[in-house]
Amino acid sequence: MSQRDAATATEVEIFGATYVIRGGTEPDHLTQLAAEVDRRMRELAGHSASSDPGRLAILTALNLADELSRSRTTWDGERGEIESRVKSLADQLEGALEEERPSRRRSRATTKNEKRGTP
Repeated sequence: MSQRDAATATEVEIFGATYVIRGGTEPDHLTQLAAEVDRRMRELAGHSASSDPGRLAILTALNLADELSRSRTTWDGERGEIESRVKSLADQLEGALEEERPSRRRSRATTKNEKRGTP
C-alpha cells in the first residue's frame, strides 16, 4: 500500500467483519458511519429470526434509505416554506422601500428649494 493509499484508508468493523474503506471522507466520520451501521444491524439481529449478515445488511440499508427519503421530503417541504416566507418578506420590504422613496425625493427637493429661497 502506498503512502497516499494509507492516508485515505480507514479500517472499520461492521457486524464482526473488518473492512478497509478508501475515500475522501474523514476517517473519524467513516468510523462513526460504520458504527451506526453496525449498531443497526445488531439491533435488527436481536429482532430477527435470521442472523444472516447479508440479509441484515439489506434490511439495514432499506431502513436507512427510508429515513433518508423521509428526511429529504421533510427538508424539501421546509425549504419550500422558507423560500415562500423569504419571498413574502422581500416583497414587503420592497413595498416599504417604494413608499419611502417618493417622500425622500420630496424632502430633498424641498430642502434644495428652501436653500434657493423658493417655496
